[in-house]
This record gives sequence, structure tokens and C-alpha cells, in this order.
Amino acid sequence: MKSVMIVYNQANTERVEYMLDKLNVTGFTFFEDVQGRGTNGGEPRRGTHAWPEMNSCMITIVEDNQVDDLLEGIRKLDMRNPAVGVRAFVWNIEQTV
Repeated sequence: MKSVMIVYNQANTERVEYMLDKLNVTGFTFFEDVQGRGTNGGEPRRGTHAWPEMNSCMITIVEDNQVDDLLEGIRKLDMRNPAVGVRAFVWNIEQTV
């Protein structure tokens, strides 16, 4: 099993949820109002007057064979509007309870 953390501009929330539904990824944990700045020239997302936009984040646990399709969906979403930004990070899950 793998954990996939998806960080994205809040403007993409419905698109990310739609993508998860289409890929039959049913479980996730959602974090609103996530602050940060991308490493590839991303502007800060701080919820302030100077940097008003905010990010959200989802973490989902999927089977290994679902990861490639999920990452491809995220890649397509990012290419749709690179300035808005979406990133995904994958790591192994050793055990769950």
C-alpha cells in the first residue's frame, strides 16, 4: 500500500475530488487552509493581504496498482493550469490499524 499526499490550490478542490471518484479512490483525509510555497517558483499561499490564496491537502492510502493512474491524473490537472499548481508525494505504508 502507498500513501499519496496531494497539495493543491483550493481552486482545484472539486477537480481533485472528481478525479479521486473517477479512479475509485474512496477514502481520504482533507486539510483546508494549508499554507506554503512551491519549490519550483511557486508564489506563497498564506491567506494574507499580500498572498491571499490558500492551498488544501488530501492524504489517501491506495493499493500499489492505483498509484500510477492517480499520479497521471494529477499530472494532467497540473498541466491544465500550471500557475495554479498541484503536487503529489508518495510513500510506503508498512502497516495500518
